[in-house]
Amino acid sequence: MNPIDWKIRNGYLNPALPIVLGGDFSGIVVGVGASVTSFVPGDEVYGSAFMLKNGSGSFAEYCVTDISNIAIKPKNADHLEAAALPLAGVSALEALTETMHISKGFKLLIHGGAGGIGHYAIQIAKNLGATVATTINSKDTDFVRDLGATVVIDYKKEKFEERISRYDGVLDTVGGDVYKRSFSVLRKGAVIVSMVAKPDENLMQQYDVRSVLQFTQITSERLQKLSALVDRNIIRIHIDKVYPLNQVDEALSYLQNGSPEGKVVIKIR
Repeated sequence: MNPIDWKIRNGYLNPALPIVLGGDFSGIVVGVGASVTSFVPGDEVYGSAFMLKNGSGSFAEYCVTDISNIAIKPKNADHLEAAALPLAGVSALEALTETMHISKGFKLLIHGGAGGIGHYAIQIAKNLGATVATTINSKDTDFVRDLGATVVIDYKKEKFEERISRYDGVLDTVGGDVYKRSFSVLRKGAVIVSMVAKPDENLMQQYDVRSVLQFTQITSERLQKLSALVDRNIIRIHIDKVYPLNQVDEALSYLQNGSPEGKVVIKIR
């Protein structure tokens, strides 16, 4: 499950109804189109069946999607774990490796390091040689330290801009005032990648910082790279709670209001 799921439930985007919610999934191929040669029935795959990207929605026993949205699932992950990967994992991978181009010595601030995107981003960044700072709720301190965060900041008790400075990049999953305040901790020429905030041109000019609003694109190639990281034990998938299909509403409410560590997953069968 991802925040976009509860946002659509709450009236965001106003899609034409009826729809099936859900994008991320992991399962077994039962049929393919006549021209498909890269997958066959019986393959264990994962990816996205999001209804806004040629999919039928994944909160169901069966779903349909385009082959460009899927890949063979990681060998080291079961289906519940693989279903927790696609959007959050690709979001972290795309931001850190394709926009920020993180390498050894890079100093990165991650807002919301205990969340879905954040907990993957900490692990990927650490593997690339970055120093990772993250903002979290105090209950998540041990969790993010275990993932590899070096500087852990309780956003309820302290201001991150008083703890760090001259960083190379910020990964923002929060937006609002947090996004705006993040400019002050960056060196000139640094970059902010936000999942929620549109680039603020005035702050970009004031601080000489690049800002990008990322619209994550799940592709087979990115999923394959993600699978490799899982199979090499670089990424550990953390599932906070698993709900049955008939408790989707409760699961969405927990995802929205419960501050889960890692991911929330729906078990279909």
